[in-house]
Amino acid sequence: MNFKIRHYIDLITVLTHKEMKVRYKSTFLGYVWSIAHPLAFAFVFFMAFKVVMRIQMEGYAVFLIAGLFPWQWFSNSINASPTIFLHNSSLIKKVNLPRNALPLATVLQDSIHFLLAIPVIVLFLFIYHKSPSFSWLYGIPLLLCIQLLMTYGLCLMIASINLFVRDLERLAGIGINLLFYFTPIIYPETMIPARYKTLVLFVNPLSSLMVSWRNLFLDGSLPVLLVFVSFIYSLFILIVGYAIYTKLSWKFAEVL
Repeated sequence: MNFKIRHYIDLITVLTHKEMKVRYKSTFLGYVWSIAHPLAFAFVFFMAFKVVMRIQMEGYAVFLIAGLFPWQWFSNSINASPTIFLHNSSLIKKVNLPRNALPLATVLQDSIHFLLAIPVIVLFLFIYHKSPSFSWLYGIPLLLCIQLLMTYGLCLMIASINLFVRDLERLAGIGINLLFYFTPIIYPETMIPARYKTLVLFVNPLSSLMVSWRNLFLDGSLPVLLVFVSFIYSLFILIVGYAIYTKLSWKFAEVL
């Protein structure tokens, strides 16, 4: 293996480990916190839509879980992205390292938490008399790579721009909240009116990915068209994110 590639992999490993240690520093419950947030949201939405509004859907709890866990990975990474370079300014100034490794470590850390939460999805599947499918063996790595590319590209873009436009940190938080409700996570895509379905499923880059995750977890199916759309979006976002980072990175020292 090329020395530079091996060095970069070692750097990513160290940074990801550091992020994990910082995240759980002085915490007692540890792993529980990685699943508590999406479970709490699932409980709130279940009470609101299933108990109060009485939505007619069998297995609504596992439906929510299957969408909220992959969304939580994306949301955590994007919410952390504006301050990644700011919080690591001392490291950037003291050590000569590829700065784009810092957002990647953050995204990888959140992806690990997502993988550790999959047993909870399996538990809910068993509760609702479902079981994991053989297609998980290739479907999870495929969707994992797609979401990793998409999330990393967006994190790299936001982290770079936020050094020069600090308002982006607040805009990113607002944007994530709006995007959540425009993405079929707490409601199935079948409830979207026909005239808006194309807009929601194919213009929103998260919709096709989240629906693909949910279909994989619940039915063991991978909608080819939605997976392909997600892959195209992930490549586009990664290319744009890396281009913005490359254009701005030489100015980082001036603002850090």
